[in-house]
Amino acid sequence: MRRYFLILTALVLVAACSSGSSTAKTSPTAATTTVPVASGPNVGHVFVINLENKDYRTTWGPQSLAKYLNGTLVPMGQLLTQYYATSHASLGNYITQISGQPSNAATNGDCITFTEYRNGQGCVYPSSVKTVADQLDGAGKSWKSYQEDMTTPCRHPNIGDGDSTVVARVGDMYATRHNPFVYFHSIIDTPQCKADVVDLDALDADIAASERTPNLAYITPNLCHDGHDTPCVDGQPGGLVSADKFLSTWVPKILASPAYKADGLLVITLDESEDDSSSCCGQKGSGGGRIGTLLLSPRVEAGTTNKTPYNHDSLLCSIEDVFGLPHLAGAGAPKLKCFGDDVYS
Repeated sequence: MRRYFLILTALVLVAACSSGSSTAKTSPTAATTTVPVASGPNVGHVFVINLENKDYRTTWGPQSLAKYLNGTLVPMGQLLTQYYATSHASLGNYITQISGQPSNAATNGDCITFTEYRNGQGCVYPSSVKTVADQLDGAGKSWKSYQEDMTTPCRHPNIGDGDSTVVARVGDMYATRHNPFVYFHSIIDTPQCKADVVDLDALDADIAASERTPNLAYITPNLCHDGHDTPCVDGQPGGLVSADKFLSTWVPKILASPAYKADGLLVITLDESEDDSSSCCGQKGSGGGRIGTLLLSPRVEAGTTNKTPYNHDSLLCSIEDVFGLPHLAGAGAPKLKCFGDDVYS
């Protein structure tokens, strides 16, 4: 109920902003800021898996229902204990992860109507606003977004239409709002969207050989397997139980892939902590709460924890550092820390 209250509240705020609110921003956050370190940590393939709506203790604490995540994967990697989401609800966090753009009323409301970004509000950004996907393309690198249950590549509503994926349906638990790449005209207006924003089923073949594995693989489970719904519309338990089952299916495949073994980094994070608005890293105002994040890599010491404050902007700048890319928007904030010697061994 809290999520749908937030959605209704956000719609009111959108209307207020469009009628002349003095707090509305007039343009997206500056496109590019600081330049990263000259060389990355010898990582060539980054895999990101997002789960949903759990605070740190629920996911990583001793009573967590995610037994595979905590019992098998945590001892294999480094747990970032002070990692924070940047906003509420879901979409604003996903947008930040790939572009560094801050949330607004429409993205906080999960963009239930697919609206253009204008005067600081809206959710479909103009082609001038870039993402890490655009950066990778420009650098001759590759990327893909793997979305469970999406079926049709580059699936999203038409501009001005409502989002039919707000509520899961049997056989279709894809959520547009958990697929941030379709909110940027720089992606959806190009043929590349259908080639690179694909169903999760494509991942098996892509990770079978290093040359087919994208440099950035962004993986989103459906509304049941990401832990969002409890129970699920098809009768599965949902929550961390179903999320854990998803991880136990796909993570071993990723860890066994040639690309991961050679130079991979797997990031398992969450979008937000539903009942916590704390923040870190110099972010002004409320954030998305403490969520924690797990890193697995041949470059990361197993069985370690890290208390350095990080957030979703940190994830973006860390990915950019891996590939020697400039920092986009919030990823270049002056007080923000990217993964460094405290992470990589």
